[in-house]
Amino acid sequence: MAKARSAPDIWLFAAIGLILAIGLVMVYSASAVLALHEFGDRFYYVKRQLLFAGLGIGALLFTMNVHYTVWKKWAPMALIVCFGLLVIVLVPGIGVVRGGARSWLGISSFGIQPSEFMKLAMILFLSRWLSEKQQTITLFTKGLMPPLGLVGLAFGLIMLQPDLGTGSVMVGASLILIYTAGARMTHLGGLAMVGVVGFVGLILAAPYRLQRITSFLDPWADPLGGGYQIIQSLFAIGPGGLVGLGLGMSRQKFSYLPEPQTDFIFSILAEELGFIGGATIILLFLIVVWRGIRTAIAAPDTFGSFLAVGITGIIGVQVLINIGVVIGMMPVTGITLPLVSYGGSSLTLLLTALGILLNISRYSR
Repeated sequence: MAKARSAPDIWLFAAIGLILAIGLVMVYSASAVLALHEFGDRFYYVKRQLLFAGLGIGALLFTMNVHYTVWKKWAPMALIVCFGLLVIVLVPGIGVVRGGARSWLGISSFGIQPSEFMKLAMILFLSRWLSEKQQTITLFTKGLMPPLGLVGLAFGLIMLQPDLGTGSVMVGASLILIYTAGARMTHLGGLAMVGVVGFVGLILAAPYRLQRITSFLDPWADPLGGGYQIIQSLFAIGPGGLVGLGLGMSRQKFSYLPEPQTDFIFSILAEELGFIGGATIILLFLIVVWRGIRTAIAAPDTFGSFLAVGITGIIGVQVLINIGVVIGMMPVTGITLPLVSYGGSSLTLLLTALGILLNISRYSR
């Protein structure tokens, strides 16, 4: 197999490194009070995050130096394993319930979240499928339905946990990839209408989801219930102003804002570092998306191009949903900010995927 012809995309590499560094600082800042109260150690969360960051960096360096076409061979096996894990995690006594969702496998506080790994496995398989059968993608039955059926099955298993946030990211990135491969907008538009009906059904089937929608539209209607997280998030972002209250000076992390080190870490970042800090992290994510799209366009083959699109889609969709939630533009879905929020499975998985993206950039035309 040919050696890499060039160094990886330096813009992409630098942006990933800066986001990760900012994330480590913010995990400590956002979690120190909570960690001291719960575990008597203000460094509890950041030490664990450093451990997973180290594992993730190792995975990134590995995948960055392994030719991306290797993953084409292993894509079906990865998908089968992830489907198996999604089934196993639903078994009572095996799957661990955290935050109301049976979405973890592990012992005590250490565990993995299979739905996170399904995001990458699905993108790997779809990239292989679409690169081999791209000529049929304009056909509804033979071209479009098989990949969408797989996505729908994975989404259904994830929703049984339930984990709407992770499922939405997987579906969003998959649809971006399928559209990029040449699927007809008329087909996707028709299926989107069916999806909206199904989404409404999911909301009505679970009262807490309906509460999240109504709270999103008017959080002040239930300020101590469904609207509490959004209100506290806005209370954090608002006082940040232009330059923020100063690193470590957040007031909302003192047990006012739930999950300050995970889902709502952007709120703490904006409170402490202000508009400048928030805009900086968004700019860094835009650089990742820009260089990811550039890598996809310049990839030497369709598999590499589709894989770059899918990985970039995962990052872009997840950032859009997370920041949309914390600024009150979307209902609360329970999803982390990539590379910034506390979380081992998500951090390790995303760094692994970004290593693959960096490898593709080494072969850009």
